[in-house]
Amino acid sequence: MEEYESLKQMIVEIQEDIQKAEGGNKAAGTRVRKQMQDIKNTAQSVRQKVLELRDPE
Repeated sequence: MEEYESLKQMIVEIQEDIQKAEGGNKAAGTRVRKQMQDIKNTAQSVRQKVLELRDPE
């Protein structure tokens, strides 16, 4: 599933910014919040695809 692979990649890419944000970098914190919103939207797409697989119409 393409959306799931994209979600996994997004998680890997955010790791460095999370570490910077934990260190007090405010710009990294802003990037993390934006990336987390993108992850949320992608996760929703994964949920929809799973529903489509379960209930094909």
